[in-house]
Amino acid sequence: MAVVAEVEIDCKAGQVQVRRAFAAVDAGEIINPDGLINQIEGGMIQSTSWTLHEAVRFDKNGIISRDWSGYPILTMSEVPEVEVALIDRPDQKPLGAGEAAQGPMAAAIGNAFGHATERRIRDLPLSPERVRTVLG
Repeated sequence: MAVVAEVEIDCKAGQVQVRRAFAAVDAGEIINPDGLINQIEGGMIQSTSWTLHEAVRFDKNGIISRDWSGYPILTMSEVPEVEVALIDRPDQKPLGAGEAAQGPMAAAIGNAFGHATERRIRDLPLSPERVRTVLG
């Protein structure tokens, strides 16, 4: 799988938004193209949430993000436009690809940030604090 992400960065606010993402997926013979596209799209969106927002918060007494109101996730207005291209190879065995999007999507977002800023953040999420710190 190859993934490309287009990001927009507000340097003052430290906000990173993924505007568009594209994936090319080779899963051998594709039995259910709609199902595979849905799985990949969902994984890319979930990974975007992990990469930009999600983190369990702790204090000296333990976990403090115990419910959805205290746990940051991607909102509907932040969901990127996602396009998936399937490479169907009927001469090959079908391959499972439903959970293959998360790693490449996080890497694509990190690489897009690095390309845009010439700086790297190696810890997730790409929180406003981390973004502002690395951009100095």
